[in-house]
Amino acid sequence: MKKFLVIKFLVVFFILFAFNQSISAQQAAFSRGDMVINAGVGLGTYINDSGYSMIIPPLTGSFEYGVVDFSRKGGIGVGGYFSYLLRKNNSENSFNVGDFVIGPRVLFHYQFIKYLDTYAGLMLGYDVVSFSRTDNNYPLSASQFYYTLFVGARYYFTNNIAVFGELGYGVSPLQLGFTYKF
Repeated sequence: MKKFLVIKFLVVFFILFAFNQSISAQQAAFSRGDMVINAGVGLGTYINDSGYSMIIPPLTGSFEYGVVDFSRKGGIGVGGYFSYLLRKNNSENSFNVGDFVIGPRVLFHYQFIKYLDTYAGLMLGYDVVSFSRTDNNYPLSASQFYYTLFVGARYYFTNNIAVFGELGYGVSPLQLGFTYKF
């Protein structure tokens, strides 16, 4: 019984500590001079019925630097984006498909709700898709330039740590992950 009470006390203590940390977050709005990195995983990547399996799931990363302020509600940031995934086709003529996306981005931030940094942006991307057969390593690749619009949000638990979500084209239509603000 004492063990149960100690565990209960520790759970309540950590919940109150986390709540206090989220309350102490001063300003989640993105402003000039802020530097942010995102690391995440992509969801919703197309896998058809012919039997693809993931070897490396969609991994995403981005960096952003604040260059312009909008009063105390947000600003404009510039940065870069990259993502990668590797799939395997499980058919008789098995092959691997790799998809690598990289490009610069411009983001427009506006804070509607305290602790929530909302943004929309434009990315100019370069997409490289490579194919290789697993039996004789016959490589092929294709690449293209493209542009895409996206929207996202970051919820700050502290002044520096947040979770993020983005909708838009990259290596997958939805990306979720963690953010660190310098």
